[in-house]
Amino acid sequence: MKVYVTAIIKSKPEFTTEVKAALQNMVVEILKEEACIQYDLQQGLTDDNTFIFHEIWENEAGLDLHGQQPHITSFKVLAATKLEEKPIVVRTKLI
Repeated sequence: MKVYVTAIIKSKPEFTTEVKAALQNMVVEILKEEACIQYDLQQGLTDDNTFIFHEIWENEAGLDLHGQQPHITSFKVLAATKLEEKPIVVRTKLI
């Protein structure tokens, strides 16, 4: 069963450029993952510090493997100090 993910990420204002570059690099790497069907990154129109991922994964196993990739663990290190708050991640199914 496909898994749909929405992730909301808010950078601290002083790190927006750095966070955006890291997220854009993640898109390049993640689109190479076998289970990734779609991985779109958006930035807020009225709040440049807000980023939203819309993702579609082949299955839970592929999404779980995604979470173990080096580009994800690297981002977690960056996130620890450069995000305003912990990312909000919601896994859903299509109905």
